[in-house]
Amino acid sequence: RAITATIWDEKKLIAEGFGGIIGVGQGSSRPPRLLKLEYKPKGAKQHIALVGKGITFDTGGISLKPGLNMHDMKFDMSGAGTVVASIIAIADLGLKIHVTAWAALAENMPSGTASRPGDVLKIYGGKTVEVLNTDAEGRLVLADALVKANESKPNYIVDIATLTGAQVLGMGLRTGAIMANNDEFRSEVHAAAQSTGEDMWPMPLPEFLRNEINSSVADLANIGSGKGGGMQLAGIFLREFVPKDLPWVHLDVAGPAYSQGSAYAYNTIGSTGFAIRTMVELARRIAAR
Repeated sequence: RAITATIWDEKKLIAEGFGGIIGVGQGSSRPPRLLKLEYKPKGAKQHIALVGKGITFDTGGISLKPGLNMHDMKFDMSGAGTVVASIIAIADLGLKIHVTAWAALAENMPSGTASRPGDVLKIYGGKTVEVLNTDAEGRLVLADALVKANESKPNYIVDIATLTGAQVLGMGLRTGAIMANNDEFRSEVHAAAQSTGEDMWPMPLPEFLRNEINSSVADLANIGSGKGGGMQLAGIFLREFVPKDLPWVHLDVAGPAYSQGSAYAYNTIGSTGFAIRTMVELARRIAAR
């Protein structure tokens, strides 16, 4: 398959200013990485960028998670796994579409070198973020990757992440959330999901929530006031790193990315590969235009 790979190691990430990925990964003895995969067949007229959250293990960092169910945090790289599997499937099928897949990879660990609540990180591209909670780390690595992905001038961009506990509380373990800056593209992703049997539901990004992530010392904060809307606030945060005129969809798959209790449908216990089918079908539809 004609897929090329580019890797940013920690030295290159620091030199180029990927403050989100470095900030999240600096507490671990395992350095962070950014992976870019590219599939560009002859005759491709459309370009879609897929961006995945790849937190290889998430303790919460200094804002440490409770011990209960922390063992499941090995699945916090599901978004990255999804975008990698999706581009491989698209290439194997020979779809005539240009795809770039970005995996933002870091381990979120507490240590003497870890980011602290109150730190300010400069995201790739220059925006600053006040870190009020180090367990809201996925949006920080995604912000870096979203800005970088846009440099390749895609026609569409989709990010996929096990991003919020609020998504699980609101939608359960088998349904993913679709948020977007473009209603038409959100509907297209929803239709692709429905046709593949993956259960996703459109969710709004209300403008009145934007003020919840204001900061007095940075461009924005990484969490809100804690008064609800956590799933949408994460989406609103990510929207800040995508051009307004670029159709973008954010998939929060915290619930369905892995089966916690029992097998169902075609899914075994453990990782489900949720959203891979949707991404392949979306690529097929875009390529057919």
